[in-house]
Amino acid sequence: PMATKTLRDLGARVIKVEGPGRAPWRPAGDVCRYLEPRLDQPDGSKGDSAYFATLNSGKESIVLQLDPSSEIGDPAGDRATFEAMLARADVVVENFRTGVLDELGYSWEVLHAKYPR
Repeated sequence: PMATKTLRDLGARVIKVEGPGRAPWRPAGDVCRYLEPRLDQPDGSKGDSAYFATLNSGKESIVLQLDPSSEIGDPAGDRATFEAMLARADVVVENFRTGVLDELGYSWEVLHAKYPR
């Protein structure tokens, strides 16, 4: 999160791709949103965590299902959206555990061949 915060602070447009919820206890998006303390909203409800707000200030976000084998969401449509974003991106920063991007079909070799700039 710190690398993309720095890019954002320097003026880059940063779009954070977050995953859909996998279970009722796991809502969509970054789980760090729900850490305490959470910021109070004008209507009295709880907003994002202070940690999340600090590291993600100014970033845009989108929830996409990138796992083609998932029954949650619309993997084909979401992957098409992601690939349209990749076609315009100058930089891709990922925060998956080792090998996940490869498993999703987006290894460095695949991305570099398809989007050489």
